[in-house]
Amino acid sequence: MRLISSARARHAILVLVLSLALAGDAWRYSAGWWVYGVLAVLTALASVALLVVERRRWSIGSLPYPLLAFLLLATASIAWSAYPGATALGLLTTWMLAVTGIALAVTYSWAELLRGLGTLLRIVLAASLLFELFVSLVLRRPILPLWVQPGVDYSQYETIPKMLYWSRDELFDVLDEGRIQGIVGNANHLGFLALLAAIVFAIELADRRLARRWHSIAWLGVAAVTLVCTRSATVTVALVATAAVVGVVLLLRRATTPRARGWTFAALIAAAAVAAAVIVFARGTLLELLGKSSDLTGRLGIWEKVTELAAQRPAFGWGWVSYWVPWAEPFDTLAFRNGVRMLQAHNAWIDVWFQLGAVGLVVFGALVLSTVVRTWLAALDRPQHLPDRPLPYRALPLLPLAIMTALVVQSLAESRLLVEFGMLFLVLISVKSKYGDTAGELR
Repeated sequence: MRLISSARARHAILVLVLSLALAGDAWRYSAGWWVYGVLAVLTALASVALLVVERRRWSIGSLPYPLLAFLLLATASIAWSAYPGATALGLLTTWMLAVTGIALAVTYSWAELLRGLGTLLRIVLAASLLFELFVSLVLRRPILPLWVQPGVDYSQYETIPKMLYWSRDELFDVLDEGRIQGIVGNANHLGFLALLAAIVFAIELADRRLARRWHSIAWLGVAAVTLVCTRSATVTVALVATAAVVGVVLLLRRATTPRARGWTFAALIAAAAVAAAVIVFARGTLLELLGKSSDLTGRLGIWEKVTELAAQRPAFGWGWVSYWVPWAEPFDTLAFRNGVRMLQAHNAWIDVWFQLGAVGLVVFGALVLSTVVRTWLAALDRPQHLPDRPLPYRALPLLPLAIMTALVVQSLAESRLLVEFGMLFLVLISVKSKYGDTAGELR
């Protein structure tokens, strides 16, 4: 594996892999589904080869047990699946992501992952803003993806729904309900990538990882502009939650005595109680401020239909599928919004219950909870140089906790935690948080 020994090659490979997971729609809409599929398969095969080469540094038995249990349960579900063909396809993509996530955890350090994320997110944000500017200044009309999405027939619509456009040409309308979608073709997705970018750029700034601090500050500004232009309520909530969790960690880091930590915890509990009361008693006002309808933009109707199906097979579910496939029952007629077929339940937890039942929900919950707990403890753990000489805290250990917080909050309104970058990050962080920061440390 001489290629992977080169720092530049390692970085380039990492950026390519992350681009397939975080900006898959950009690849599919521009280069086509076949090109994206070939690249994804090659990436998975390369990950398998890498794990074989590094087999002395890791073992299946050393992986987190909840992760193994989830993957085994999803695989076993093909035996009772109501749509075995779709389950087989879903298992293929899930195992590809799992293998890739494990390979990244084994091969790359958190510092390398931070740098790779920074490079990719700069490319995505810059390309998205330039793309929207080109559409609004030159084309001056909404545009569709260059390649038709599977299961979509534009001829069936008298007026093509806005949800199907790659860009809606709304860059200059963001102050009047307009939303940009960028090269990924989805405002919520682009907003979440902007949130990830803000996390990455803030950590780079705090740890002085760029030669010029103003570079980090400028890119933080780009991330903020993108967040505003996407107008995503889901991402806004995730941003607030992530900032709150990081703020709590920073407060606890400063509380160096048991008494100080006790007072800090008391203040945090009181603040959490106040926040919960506001959410319960002023939820209507909050939804209005976030620009959401009382049915959460149609999500309540989707949740109701999915939970009705889940209740029919409550123990082990209907079978794993990850993204819903539009050609199989019951997904072909399950949920529509504005005439567009939905390919997810818009809630990862309801989706898991539907696909893997209560057993799957418990296993998946254990995977997420154990990962969050380990990232929390790692963020609070003071680095040690010598037993009596603790090193100062760094911002880098906040990266996995911040990402997991954002993913968990997003999982309440989107199912992306089960697919593409969500599943990749869940596997990567689960594995890496168990074994520490040193790449290749698994044994």
